[in-house]
Amino acid sequence: MKFFDGIYRPDAKVGRYLVVLALSGIAYGLYRGIQDNYLAEIVHISAFERGIVEFFRETPGLLVVFILALMYRFSDSRIFKIGSALMAAGLVGLLLSSVSFMGVKFVVVIFMVLFSTGEHIIMPVRTTICLDMAKREKAGAALGITGAIGQVGNIAGFVIVTGLFFVFSRLGHSRTDIVQFRIIFAVSTALMTAAVMVSLALKETTLKSQRRRFYFAKKFSKYYMLEVFYGARKQIFITFAPYVLILQYGADTSIIALLLGICAFFGFFLNPLVGRIIDRLGYKVVMVSDTLILIIVCLLYGFSHRIFPQNVAFMVVCANYVLDSIISMASMATNIYVQRIASSQEEITATLSTGISVNHVISIFIALMGGWIWQVTGIEVLFSLSAFLGLLNSIFAATINKNEESAAQP
Repeated sequence: MKFFDGIYRPDAKVGRYLVVLALSGIAYGLYRGIQDNYLAEIVHISAFERGIVEFFRETPGLLVVFILALMYRFSDSRIFKIGSALMAAGLVGLLLSSVSFMGVKFVVVIFMVLFSTGEHIIMPVRTTICLDMAKREKAGAALGITGAIGQVGNIAGFVIVTGLFFVFSRLGHSRTDIVQFRIIFAVSTALMTAAVMVSLALKETTLKSQRRRFYFAKKFSKYYMLEVFYGARKQIFITFAPYVLILQYGADTSIIALLLGICAFFGFFLNPLVGRIIDRLGYKVVMVSDTLILIIVCLLYGFSHRIFPQNVAFMVVCANYVLDSIISMASMATNIYVQRIASSQEEITATLSTGISVNHVISIFIALMGGWIWQVTGIEVLFSLSAFLGLLNSIFAATINKNEESAAQP
């Protein structure tokens, strides 16, 4: 692939890997496009219960270092394949539960957790495999391309959801008709299964991570703290932002999927740009800047309905939902920070794995607390908390010293 010659190592075989990311991206886009409306309108999960669901859904992220420790004999590429298979299994379960509609909320949650387990297993090794394929000085660009490929898949999935639900509404289906959701689950399952089949043809790498149960090193202490702040503020948006649109403003599945598609569209074009900005300006500048913008986004998300008329508030909240997605792309800067101060490729994966768990320690409790905060005090306090966490993130990122970088990484 000549387009990638200047970014990836000449001996890196990236073609099949990117195909897997594209297929799984479409499958994820389909699933994510209907997830919140499915929970709210079919399974009848309330705002308070949504926090409880998210607690269990995010628990695999907390446990990922233990799961990876059990796979210490496996290469990163094999773990990637196992994670993909678990995601496919979760989608199969959601499809079957929607067809027979066992109806019980915990059945749906179990399969969501299974899907989430595969997703979280993949997170650190996907980054490591990408960084291993890339030239060291082009790490940001490589991560940007990887993110863009996933976004292309997401766009396709969201567009399909938007289109199908528009057609369904014209055919007289109500927004609570479960048949629509079954069709999306079926297509998503087929595509994720195809991704698993292609991943089996990926070349086995010799790259193995240091999969200790927890890999803590003093030099990564600032990274761990950044993950705490990022995990907390991220969880509020991931869990409750779509529910605000659905419950507060009445957004249906096609609108949610359309917004997600717009987010992915911007992600496709801006992910490589953000990666190059990180390479050019440095990860510290990006870390500080993105969370300062986030403060405004959070406050508008929480208070728009008190400032503007309902229709204007809805548009403002939609715009801020997209803007938050754009800001989140800058989170790759922390991965570059880890790469710069790590001593080896294996240490990068070990650190990112621990970072995901640290991230989720706060995430799962924020999810639980968020539902309660919404129910007791309203969304204003909930998103003010997210803004405050963003401010703490910026302040802490500003303390990073360029001299921390290690020259030991080849």
